[in-house]
Amino acid sequence: MGLELMKITGYTDENYQQAIEGKPYEVMMNPENIKWARKIKYNEEQPPDSSTASQKYLNTPSDTLSFDIVIDCTGIVDKTRTDMYTEITALETIIYTYNGEIHRPNYVGIMWGKSLTFNGVLETFDLSYTLFRPDGSPLRAKISLGFAQYMSASTAQKLNKRESPDVTHLVDVVQGISLPQLCQNTWNDSSYYIQVARYNGLNKFRNLKGIERLIFPPIIQPA
Repeated sequence: MGLELMKITGYTDENYQQAIEGKPYEVMMNPENIKWARKIKYNEEQPPDSSTASQKYLNTPSDTLSFDIVIDCTGIVDKTRTDMYTEITALETIIYTYNGEIHRPNYVGIMWGKSLTFNGVLETFDLSYTLFRPDGSPLRAKISLGFAQYMSASTAQKLNKRESPDVTHLVDVVQGISLPQLCQNTWNDSSYYIQVARYNGLNKFRNLKGIERLIFPPIIQPA
């Protein structure tokens, strides 16, 4: 089995179904390192009579992916790819250049083997030339790329609804867990336990022994 190279594909739709015309850009050499960054944001609140800030979940920003690729036009890596301008233009067309049909740069899909698939949009494109011919034309370049994960509004809405307090949930009760804890696990907010208890006719919040399932109804948000 031969070496599998990373491929970068441009798409014209935010669901990553319509690839642009032409072949994906295949890197000449696979990256030595890839950084896939994730983070969670919290809103630090200072409870009364406490010296320690409590961290309440705020949101989960998009993942980011960054790596460096090398374009080598000396003919040592690939005798058929020796024109730097052609290589840079092909990559830029896929990930950077404004696409008039969709009025923005393309959406980008990055694939490498079976373990790496990342759909996003380009954030940074840093180009450094590191080797030149005697006439000054570049022979080798290092490109640092940074991408932000992207999903369509409809996809994001579907994911968000799974944990939204304005839809109905059927929740399995784990013995030993309280109703506020179940609300926290389901909605990331324990304060809805009174509404849930009232809806299910409960008069106990902490000990749910003997109860297998509860209905978590849509919660009406204050205006």
